[in-house]
Amino acid sequence: MKKQLIKSRLLPLSWSLPLAILVFYYCPPCLKSAPLIGVLLTLLVIINFRFFISRLPLITHIARLAVGGLFIFSGFIKANDTVGFSYKLKEYFEVFKADSGLNIFEHISYLALPLAVIMCVAEMILGFMLLVGYKRDLTLALLFILILFFTFLTFYSACYNKVTTCGCFGDFLVLKPWESFWKDIYLLILITLLYASKENINPLFGELLNGAFVILALLACITFPIYTIRNLPVFDFRPYAVGMNIKENMKPGAKFQPAKYETILVYKNLKTNTKQEFSNDEYIKSKIWEDTLTWRWEETINKLTQDAVNPPKIADFSIKTLEQHDITDSILTDKNYRFLIICWDINQTSDDIKVQSKLNDLYALCKLNKINITACTASDEASIKDYIQKNSTKYPFVNVDGTVLKTMIRSNPGLILIKQGTIIMNWHYNNLPAFSEIKQQYIK
Repeated sequence: MKKQLIKSRLLPLSWSLPLAILVFYYCPPCLKSAPLIGVLLTLLVIINFRFFISRLPLITHIARLAVGGLFIFSGFIKANDTVGFSYKLKEYFEVFKADSGLNIFEHISYLALPLAVIMCVAEMILGFMLLVGYKRDLTLALLFILILFFTFLTFYSACYNKVTTCGCFGDFLVLKPWESFWKDIYLLILITLLYASKENINPLFGELLNGAFVILALLACITFPIYTIRNLPVFDFRPYAVGMNIKENMKPGAKFQPAKYETILVYKNLKTNTKQEFSNDEYIKSKIWEDTLTWRWEETINKLTQDAVNPPKIADFSIKTLEQHDITDSILTDKNYRFLIICWDINQTSDDIKVQSKLNDLYALCKLNKINITACTASDEASIKDYIQKNSTKYPFVNVDGTVLKTMIRSNPGLILIKQGTIIMNWHYNNLPAFSEIKQQYIK
């Protein structure tokens, strides 16, 4: 009996230690050895001393509340702006396609929106299931898979500087890649701890009542992201929210300091077929440009060495005519009310007859009431002409960066009412009101 007990306690060590060694050996150099060793040792202690950890139920309950609460909150914030989260997923897929050369990621990117819904729902419902103690083993297994996936995404983004923000908490809390990675590491440790002491995770209610609560929660979790897809986000944390002034948000904050970059020259050694990076000083000292038989220039990289301090909330905002004349200032200082129709990609803009009819009617009534109305798009002139012909459009078009337009409103088309650069109101194309209603409520 004693031998069996010792054997069972040594079993986790037999697989966890070799796995930790493999992770340490194959981990890219961007993750410094000391932090990595600390994480691996922590996980090894939790896995191999689970018999002692399980005797401390308070630790289990604290971890359970932390993990469950954070997953629900993270999923809710993402679901609040499901369309925005789908843009972030597309960004990851574009990076994976570019780095791997696999076209499958391009096909997956078309499923970014449904995948965003699935991930939001998964986070929220798994967090809820953990809190109520429903299907404990299944819940912990799915949470572990989900956090491994998120940890991989954030590590890849941080290590290779591919995606500058993870989108973990949407625009509510923008985390840098390494911040997001360490957040996922903490969650990974907590979930491992929950695995080690899962005997302490018991259902809060009876099986029938617990199941009923989970079904109701699942329905709510599915309904919310679908609602925010068909409407605008319930809570708007973007710099283009109602009441925000675009021109003010384009200004830097107090004690602003611009970002600092270092120029890195990448040269290929033709003899060893390896690449080496050189800073400006190293490059000058080495004089490798003289040895053309050994070294060949590959690329020049501007590496970020220091983030900007209090940068503007809005960057790259510029409005140009189709002839490329800048009219940003004239629009943002216009003392009159102005409607902006946002069609970030003409080819993906809703061609619903009712929506287009409402926009055309709005233009006609704006003209009668001497209110300016302009459509903003990132599409080329040929696409604009096709769109105008197809929808009998009369309102004029201007060019704005596509990323800026996608940030301005999560609707294609979307409608924004501004005055002197201040956002008065915005509408999803599913909720376009009558002009008389807008005039009565917002045009004073």
